[in-house]
Amino acid sequence: MSKKDHKKTNAMRMLDTRKVAYEVLSYEWEEGRGTGVHAAAELHLPEERVFKTLVASDDNGKLAVAVLPVEHLLNLKKLAKALGYKKMSMADPKLVERTTGYVLGGVSPLGQKKRLPTVIDASAQAFDTIFCSGGRRGLEIELSPDALSGATNAQFADLIQE
Repeated sequence: MSKKDHKKTNAMRMLDTRKVAYEVLSYEWEEGRGTGVHAAAELHLPEERVFKTLVASDDNGKLAVAVLPVEHLLNLKKLAKALGYKKMSMADPKLVERTTGYVLGGVSPLGQKKRLPTVIDASAQAFDTIFCSGGRRGLEIELSPDALSGATNAQFADLIQE
């Protein structure tokens, strides 16, 4: 589906403003099946190219975004190390929604209400393009890892739990 077929999300508006090339894909999102693995299956995409967006918090309540392949778990110690924080835990879901402006299951690393420090798993750099949430459940954006990094001011680091 083309960009014109979708109501614009903050993520798309941000990319449009920055003149970043991207494509939009959509699928039927279902309660209880709304995982990134489900998105990859619905869109017939390899799981290693579909990235989920997770938000974590340090001991002082500072939030940060981790973007990693859907089939992997986040290593919070690696995220903390990449950001120079001592320790991190998953952020409160209500705080995530309030801070990002997105509903869980549709949190995009792009176009968040409050810009948060962002780290993208280094595995993204192996691909010409990757997929991340477009800012709505059932919506994915395809773009280059460097474009995602540039738009979010993110760094690349190993984030995957072994």
